[in-house]
Amino acid sequence: MVTFVAMLKRYFPILEWLPNYKRAYLSGDISAGITVGVMLIPQGMAYALIAGLPPVYGLYAALVPNLLYAFTGSSRKLAVGPVALDSLIVASSLAAMKLANMEDYIAMALFLALLVGVLQLVMGFFRMGFLANFLSRPVVNGFTSAAALVIAVSQLKYLFGLELETIGTFSTFSAVLQNLGQTNFYDLSIGIGAILVIWGLKKLNRKLPAAMLVVILSIIGIYFFMVNETDVHILGTVPQGLPAFVLPKFTTSQLVIALPTALALAFIAFAEAMAIAKAVEQQSEDQHTEPNQELRALGFSNLVGSFFQSFPTNAGLSRTAVNVEEGAQTGFASIISAIIVGATLLFLTPFFYYLPKSVLGAIILVAVYSLIDMQYPRQLLKQQKDEFVLFLITFFTTLLIGISEGIIFGVLFSLVLLVYRISKPHIAVLGKIKGMEYFKNVDRFSEEVEVHDAVLMIRFDAQLFFANVQYFKTALLKEVDKKGEALKYIILNAEPVNYLDDTAAKQLQTLIVQLRDRGIVFKLAGAIGPLRDILKKSGLVDVIGQDNIYVRTAEAYADSLEKVERTAIQEKVSLQHKEL
Repeated sequence: MVTFVAMLKRYFPILEWLPNYKRAYLSGDISAGITVGVMLIPQGMAYALIAGLPPVYGLYAALVPNLLYAFTGSSRKLAVGPVALDSLIVASSLAAMKLANMEDYIAMALFLALLVGVLQLVMGFFRMGFLANFLSRPVVNGFTSAAALVIAVSQLKYLFGLELETIGTFSTFSAVLQNLGQTNFYDLSIGIGAILVIWGLKKLNRKLPAAMLVVILSIIGIYFFMVNETDVHILGTVPQGLPAFVLPKFTTSQLVIALPTALALAFIAFAEAMAIAKAVEQQSEDQHTEPNQELRALGFSNLVGSFFQSFPTNAGLSRTAVNVEEGAQTGFASIISAIIVGATLLFLTPFFYYLPKSVLGAIILVAVYSLIDMQYPRQLLKQQKDEFVLFLITFFTTLLIGISEGIIFGVLFSLVLLVYRISKPHIAVLGKIKGMEYFKNVDRFSEEVEVHDAVLMIRFDAQLFFANVQYFKTALLKEVDKKGEALKYIILNAEPVNYLDDTAAKQLQTLIVQLRDRGIVFKLAGAIGPLRDILKKSGLVDVIGQDNIYVRTAEAYADSLEKVERTAIQEKVSLQHKEL
């Protein structure tokens, strides 16, 4: 019984925090819930436009997934719903499918949410939360910055009041430039005015619901002052009522086409959510996010949400930040925000008839502006040029080829960069610091170290395996040739070496024998326990010789200059290993 209850609490964290709910939490949860709920209404409709869907689907996506996450999420402060980045991925993938009509387009968007949910649930139950670690900061930053530009370009047609059917960033941007003569100056004026008002209100007080205030003001203005409804592009009729239960429709061929996008979206959404959750954790010591449960929570929210007409959703950065600022303590804040959205769908959608599309475009443009970080690439260029290249590859692949391709190429190139680094790790020739038992890189301490012609000391700063053993041999033999005939001993400082595979072990055996034939003794110092076990199992202990394996580099160095008798404990520690 205890085990079953513990399992329920693990899969439904609400069972953990709800029984321990304190009255002191209530004011913060209510304040945060109302504020985020008010934010979700204009944001949801705006992000639905990014996805190429009718605005009401943004409200549907802000309802059920948000509510379900409150029951299943391990983070008590993440705010789940439609987000700009995921909406853009949906739009780019569905546009590539060239669906016949809006009905098919909507059906595929709902199916994509179902597929993403299933994939995230499977990843969660198979404990694949560690996959988020493969998204490095340069990849995330390059991807996010490019995606922000793509989103911004996609909204220009609403800002300028243009009727465009283009697909792709550059074709859309080119079409906007070519059709500037057709600009609807009512739309443009309203859009620019909305941007200025939102920025002004945010500078005045960041806690003000600037987007919602602009929405209300623009609706009132259009309702009372618009003479002709054709002067401004407005939303028109927004369906009233809660989303109905529907089964997503799909064919086998559509499943095959949608699967790569769903995989990328499931992976990106989870990594994005974990990045936000970790940022929240740093501000609150009492919060702990469990990656695998987050996968399950996001998966469950997307899966069930798809049955209630929701497209793929995720944790929103701006809404989560508001949650934290307003004092949210538990998932009850998300329940409140879902109630706000539900009440809007039930009673308020007729008021959105007169909402200008340019206002929604303005809300999106302001939101994505913060996603572009100009300082970070400049910092990379100065400090880490290889990671700057990684940033550029991800950025331009996302911008020029596509959203999904950008993240996939970024991850693949980061893995290539990782393989390159571990295949050519840092190797240092060591010297003894004068008067001390410190052994340091001679290139860094050339004036402070003593170097003996008969001794070559090397430190290899990585595991030794098939991908870098040849590099190790080449570098070592190069230093051997530099020493010349005077060289009698080679000491490998093995402290950084935590693994030795079979290929490297065989190559090392051959190398030791070759050196011995040249009258050079190979010594090993500082091997940690796992490496000593491998040395014993591979037979390298016998090839090297037990007398040539030391606890510390200092002992190996001293023994090379003048034979030193080892104590029993030194003998034991240098050779200790697990029994075979």
